[in-house]
Amino acid sequence: MMPNQKNIMIRFSFIILIMVLVGIAIICKAGVIMFAERQYWKDVADRFVKENVSIPSTRGNIISADGQLMASSLPEYKIYMDFMINKKKGETEEEEKTRLKLQHIKDSILNANLDSICKGLHEIFPDKSTAYFKQHIRNGRKKESRSWLLYPKRISYIQYKETKRLPVFNLNKYKGGFHEQVFNQRKKPFGSLAMRTLGDMFPDIEKGAKNGLELSYDSILRGRDGITHRQKVMNKYLNIVDIPPIDGCDIITTIDVSMQDIAEKALVDKLKEINATVGVAILMEVQTGDIKAIVNMTKCNDGIYREIQNNAISDMMEPGSTFKTASIMVALEDGKITPDQIIDTGNGVYNMHGRPMKDHNWHRGGYGAITTTQTLMYSSNIGVSRLIDQNYHNQPEKYVEGLYKLGIATPLNLDIPGAGKPNIRMPNKDNWSRTALAWMSIGYETQVPPINTLTFYNAIANNGVMVKPKFVKSIVKDGQIVEDIPTEVLNPAIASPKTIQDIQMILEKVVSEGLGKKAGSKQFHVSGKTGTAQVSQGKGGYKTGTMRYLVSFCGYFPSEMPKYSCIVAIQKPGLPASGGLMAGSVFSKIAERVYAKHLAQDLKGAKDSTSIFIPDVKNGDINAAHYVLKRINIPTYNIPEEVEEGKPVWGNVTCNPDNVLFNKKDISNKLVPSVIGMGAKDAVYLLESMGLKARVTGTGKVRSQSIPAGNTLHKGQSIQLKLN
Repeated sequence: MMPNQKNIMIRFSFIILIMVLVGIAIICKAGVIMFAERQYWKDVADRFVKENVSIPSTRGNIISADGQLMASSLPEYKIYMDFMINKKKGETEEEEKTRLKLQHIKDSILNANLDSICKGLHEIFPDKSTAYFKQHIRNGRKKESRSWLLYPKRISYIQYKETKRLPVFNLNKYKGGFHEQVFNQRKKPFGSLAMRTLGDMFPDIEKGAKNGLELSYDSILRGRDGITHRQKVMNKYLNIVDIPPIDGCDIITTIDVSMQDIAEKALVDKLKEINATVGVAILMEVQTGDIKAIVNMTKCNDGIYREIQNNAISDMMEPGSTFKTASIMVALEDGKITPDQIIDTGNGVYNMHGRPMKDHNWHRGGYGAITTTQTLMYSSNIGVSRLIDQNYHNQPEKYVEGLYKLGIATPLNLDIPGAGKPNIRMPNKDNWSRTALAWMSIGYETQVPPINTLTFYNAIANNGVMVKPKFVKSIVKDGQIVEDIPTEVLNPAIASPKTIQDIQMILEKVVSEGLGKKAGSKQFHVSGKTGTAQVSQGKGGYKTGTMRYLVSFCGYFPSEMPKYSCIVAIQKPGLPASGGLMAGSVFSKIAERVYAKHLAQDLKGAKDSTSIFIPDVKNGDINAAHYVLKRINIPTYNIPEEVEEGKPVWGNVTCNPDNVLFNKKDISNKLVPSVIGMGAKDAVYLLESMGLKARVTGTGKVRSQSIPAGNTLHKGQSIQLKLN
């Protein structure tokens, strides 16, 4: 090889080596930028190069029918500190000196105010000490962080504004270094109230809604995002808005907060009392279909009842005896039976095509011969199933067609996702047995969500007009109504006026004379039907493991001019299980409290000139009761004379049609007194004044006390009182 060629090869190899080393250096530098310096360059990019950046719109509010804010988007913040002065690329020696001087000034200001800053942060966030904040900030400066998280949790707008007032933090972010990240968080001021119906958002609100009204009306609530970009103007970067954001509309729900609270409290109290697993209560306005309250409670592993899923609209369960009303209506409408027709239920056990059908009182000899009306009053399985089987056994499809005409099988297509559709099968040779008709007639072999059952009973209350349950009344923008949501009529007449009148009469008797008495009220008439059903365990049938029951009551009030309809459905393990006693008592509490709060009465117009309205007076301090009754001109008798004003006089009360009779009783300080029939206030006052510790559950009057009256009194003992 010639010398020149050798020199050329050496040079060529050297150049290749240099290029390889430069390539390796570029790859290494790219790796450093991608990983080690990623956050720094990301911050620089976010600060100076932002094109077509989305400006999130503000999500609309969900507002109750009575004007209360039920869900709203509120800002939350994470707060950061940038400890460094920007270092320019290729800065000159003079620029570096200026930067270091500014950095020294920035550090000096921070150190001079560090005590005040940390003390202020501790006052705003008391879970962290002043010393913690001082050490935390020093660590951030030591690491020369450009985005040091000052507090680990998101903070509220009020906390953010208070933090911004602290020294250094009140400067702009380029001088002081304090900056924030904003999050839009969905908040519910009333906590869990109607939570499942309102719905939830994903933790990252930008991902949208998960369920409930939030999801159904997402396109209306979310609005439209805007677009902005950063532009350098006179050596400063400004955010230029290209398309302004359009905030979402508000929706006005039909839910009334006070009614929702009434329904939830009444239901949860009963669920705790009977150790139930699931409870549902829905309150609907008869004429409009407006859902005024909807409660879904499930017992969690910790024993607390919470809204986990929307059982009121999704539970596909056999309704039990509340379905008997539909069966009787079909036969009345077809002219097969009359309200006074006699049916023999025998001794409470009947052989229905080879399978025993039992009434709930079979062990007491059954009901014998009863009328059609009484079959519903006493919820007779034999009575209802025999009436239907006698008239439709050879034409079961005619019976099922009658159910469809009543609308109980109609899908409601509700505003809320996840609603179940009634499953009432049409007979054919593959799905029908000799006993299918009889058991279907009493609420088995069908699945109907609670809200569909309520919609059917609401149609009875509404003189046959079936309206769709409604959750939203209107859509509002800037205080102006954009759209009113009208009442939708699903069926203008589910049955003839004669059938409607007959069933209304029967349902009123169920409560006034039948098994639904617990659902009634002394103040007004209630109509409805009880329901008690065994819950199928799927493939295991009804007998596998612990027996589970669905107890329910569905009806409306006041009977003469119905304003509201309501269903209460409770799932519980084991016996006892009674729709009238358990669900009916919840219905009564809801009805009475809603009636007292929202159906104002003019008592002068409601009574004639000779009548006397006698309130329900509790046992207890008869001196206080006398004081009140005297001032509303109610006659009282047997009140002790010469009693010190304000001093309690203990006794029992008898309410007569035109007066109130008091009976004073002596209280021994050595024996436990009887507080049965007293209100919580008097009972607790009396017991604790004698040295006992009273514990109260429920509302109303005391129905039982854990230490019987007459036992020797031991001070410090705890006594449990159950009110009802």
